[in-house]
Amino acid sequence: MEYLFSKWIKNINSVHKSWHLYFSEFLESQNKTKNLKTSVRNTTEGASMKLNQCIIEHAILARSLKRHLMIPHRGFNTGLLLAAKSKEPIDKNRLDSVASGSNAVYIEKLFSKWDKDPNSVNPSWDAYFSNKKSPKSSKPKKHRKQMRTDNPMAATPSGTAPAPAIQAPNADWKYIDDHLVVQAIIRAYQTRGHLAADLDPLGIVGPSGISSGSGESKKIKATKAVLRQHFFYTFNDLNAVFKLPHTTLIGGEEQFLPLQEILDRLERVYCGTIGVEYMMITSLYKSHWIREHFEKPNSINFQPEEKKLILERLSRTTGFENFLAKKFISEKRFGIEGCDITIPVMKEIVDESSRLGVESIHIGMAHRGRLNVLANVCRKPIPDILSQFHGIRASDSGSGDVKYHLGLFTDRHNRQSNRRIRITVVANPSHLEFVNPIVLGKARAEMFERGDSRGDKVLPIILHGDASFCGQGIVFESIHFSELPAYTTFGTIHIVVNNQIGFTTDPRFSRSSRYCTDVARVLNVPIFHVNADDPEACCHCARVAAKWRAKFHQDVVIDIVGYRRNGHNEADEPMFTQPLMYQRIRKTKPCVLKYAEKLVKEGTIKMEEYTAMNAKYEKICNDAYEESKKHTEFKYSDWLDSPWPGYFQGRDRLKVCPTGVNSKVLDHIGKIYSSPPPEERKFVVHKGIMRILGLRKQMLESKVADWSLGEAFAIGSLLKDNIHVRVSGQDVERGTFSHRHHVLHHQTKDKVKYNALQHLYPDQASYHICNSSLSECGVLGFDLGYSMANPNTLVIWEAQFGDFANTAQPIIDTFLASGETKWVRQSGLVLNLPHSMEGMGPEHSSGRMERFLQLSDDDPDVYPDTCDCDFVARQIMSTNWIITNVTTPANYFHALRRQVAFGFRKPLINFSPKSVLRHPLARSPFRDFNECSSFQRIIPETGEAAKNPECVKKLVFCTGKVYYDLVKERDDHEQNDTVALVRIEQVCPFPYDLITNEIALYKDAELLWAQEEHKNQGAWSYVQARFDTTILNQKSET
Repeated sequence: MEYLFSKWIKNINSVHKSWHLYFSEFLESQNKTKNLKTSVRNTTEGASMKLNQCIIEHAILARSLKRHLMIPHRGFNTGLLLAAKSKEPIDKNRLDSVASGSNAVYIEKLFSKWDKDPNSVNPSWDAYFSNKKSPKSSKPKKHRKQMRTDNPMAATPSGTAPAPAIQAPNADWKYIDDHLVVQAIIRAYQTRGHLAADLDPLGIVGPSGISSGSGESKKIKATKAVLRQHFFYTFNDLNAVFKLPHTTLIGGEEQFLPLQEILDRLERVYCGTIGVEYMMITSLYKSHWIREHFEKPNSINFQPEEKKLILERLSRTTGFENFLAKKFISEKRFGIEGCDITIPVMKEIVDESSRLGVESIHIGMAHRGRLNVLANVCRKPIPDILSQFHGIRASDSGSGDVKYHLGLFTDRHNRQSNRRIRITVVANPSHLEFVNPIVLGKARAEMFERGDSRGDKVLPIILHGDASFCGQGIVFESIHFSELPAYTTFGTIHIVVNNQIGFTTDPRFSRSSRYCTDVARVLNVPIFHVNADDPEACCHCARVAAKWRAKFHQDVVIDIVGYRRNGHNEADEPMFTQPLMYQRIRKTKPCVLKYAEKLVKEGTIKMEEYTAMNAKYEKICNDAYEESKKHTEFKYSDWLDSPWPGYFQGRDRLKVCPTGVNSKVLDHIGKIYSSPPPEERKFVVHKGIMRILGLRKQMLESKVADWSLGEAFAIGSLLKDNIHVRVSGQDVERGTFSHRHHVLHHQTKDKVKYNALQHLYPDQASYHICNSSLSECGVLGFDLGYSMANPNTLVIWEAQFGDFANTAQPIIDTFLASGETKWVRQSGLVLNLPHSMEGMGPEHSSGRMERFLQLSDDDPDVYPDTCDCDFVARQIMSTNWIITNVTTPANYFHALRRQVAFGFRKPLINFSPKSVLRHPLARSPFRDFNECSSFQRIIPETGEAAKNPECVKKLVFCTGKVYYDLVKERDDHEQNDTVALVRIEQVCPFPYDLITNEIALYKDAELLWAQEEHKNQGAWSYVQARFDTTILNQKSET
């Protein structure tokens, strides 16, 4: 080192740039910037010694930090206090912990030095080593030297004498060690200080999760958990001044602070009413950004007017709940008492996000606090909310839903930012967290519509319960979308309304992790735990969360730790199961009263102002209550969360536009779809793909389409009509059965792709096809939300196999099957479920058709009016969805295009084929796609049996792939003229009119139903009753 230093002194260009920067910074720290070379030459010897000392300090610091980073992060709940600050006596035997960690190497060298000459070390170390040395091991020095000489490990392999031990330079090593320990303590606070934060407003669960014992003992145990090996390190003087490292900002503009002040500031930042979890973030810049907003002195500094605004919002939140409790004593409303600060937190996020440019906010939440959100965040007129308690009837169709499940869309002025803001609260069933992917998909779709490629204009906010956030797998499936290119919303703000209880279950029985938010640690984003009874801390976290999302476009979590003042609902008795907790709750003042007293004490307001504030809002509620009594009816559409302005106005909903297309369009799409990428792209295509493209060209020349080409015709023609198409699911880019190949991959370059359907026309709509994560429930929910944003979009979710829909059943049951009936919400989402038994067991790859048919809401005992000229559209419009099991590419083509051609939107459940994808009979001529063609609800017999219907002995109805098995069987038995096969392509709603015609045509034939599924599966249980209704109606007419 001295050699390099001397060499640099002579010629600064003679050493590596890194050494030049290091030596320059060192000399600057010595205040020797004037007359550099002269000054350095005069002090070369002294500077060299200081330089070596500095380098050793840096080396020890690096080793200490490296060891500290390797310490596993365990879950503790602690308070933080140094042993030096404690009144408890220090265990002298534990002082040996100074010899652990990064100090071990230094002490070992010091011991070796002392072993040779006790006078060569400080007298304190001489006394220490003398006391630690066992009398039994005490030997004369010459014996010890002899032992070292005789040790074979002491010699080098070549037999030469060992190299002399490196001697440490003269330095104040105790001072250096103290600095290292201070830096380690700072990092301990940053890493584990949240474990000692005062988060529980009830004071039941204190530091380290301890619920008994004195406050001091809790604090000492918390200190041990946070500081760990540094807890018993003693400093000579708490007033000693230390230089703060660049990894902390607690000093503000000050670089040096006394140890006592360092500890006090760290405890205020990390062990107050906010617990900041952020050291798992791998980005140093992002970690520094967090410190800027929490560590800097006076980082939480609300002006008097801001404090008054927080109090007013808190007063309105509590006042609304109190008013409902007084007026509707026996009604369930799932109030938010105990976590009242949630509403001001949401309003703070809305305000700050609006200032930062957000124009639309999508909110997903469970039932708790929903009415308060509608009233105080969305500003839904209070009379409209109160009228839901009066039991009045709706004037439009639908079943409706309980008031604490309803959604809302509003466009209002934000007074704090002076800007317009759109707020959507998505309707949600009792399945708490399953609204999460719906919200994310809806937000992502609006981003696409706005051209918002970074999420600057659209923000999703999701409220969670503590038990559901850690207990339901859909939470992980949803947050896992955070960084997926086709599913990211560029940051979601998560607010956990932490009641510290789930219905009647304590946290120790409902989760294994320390926090209910630990599932979010996979995202490497900050998690703010905050005491619900500190309104300013909560609102500060809200403000920081909004800024984080706007700057980094990542998720952020706010864990509001409060309590639930009532039971699970207002009629529940919580004392049955949590008696001690609710005894404490009964004695706890409401947050708003505590905060009002605090502001009065500090002189921000007078108690009279607070009283007037309450009285003013109570009058607003009373006036709204009287107004609500005048309401005699309401509309479900007034609570719609996904309005489509202008879509239904002036539209004939019963009119179905043609689904066929011009043959020139087919030729154009087919030509591009069957061609490799243009030569100028220099795209290397796989040989197998070239063979597939060749087969497509052959079909194009033969004017025949297989399943892949028929689907491409549908998608390409919709893109031409300016309809945005999104196909999503596992392996959809290639197709589970390697039949689609929409996305081609360059064979010699990574991440270079080509999608022919994205290059059909210069002015076409966007086409997105994206492989999803291995999630069904989350991805289906996301795509359902995506489909709700714009009716002029076709969204297709394709399961890898039909039975994969099993894990998405909550979305299917509570949102897809019943969403329109409950919430007047329409969706044109398409579900492709590859379905076919094919001898693979009783459930393998079965899409469970019977399940979907059972969820259909058409009446099996009523024969409809088939004479109506609009019968087809009216029948579909009156049911909850369409279920098909199509057998030809052309019918699949028309089914997809028909989704957009309707004057309304209905989900389509299509049981798509597997082996039929390449079946030689499953081909459609181009004439079945032209302007004169349309979707066929049934495909009648067209062979010999149809020519002589009077000779037909058996009329077999079937659906799906089994048709091709029946054809083969009929051919093998030479029964083409006596057996007629009729395919039901649209199973629901049931095509009564066409079935009636077929039965009349083959009036002497025996009626049969054939399916490959077991009798208690498939379509049989659905069609049986409807066949009976059809036959009875036919007999009554004749």
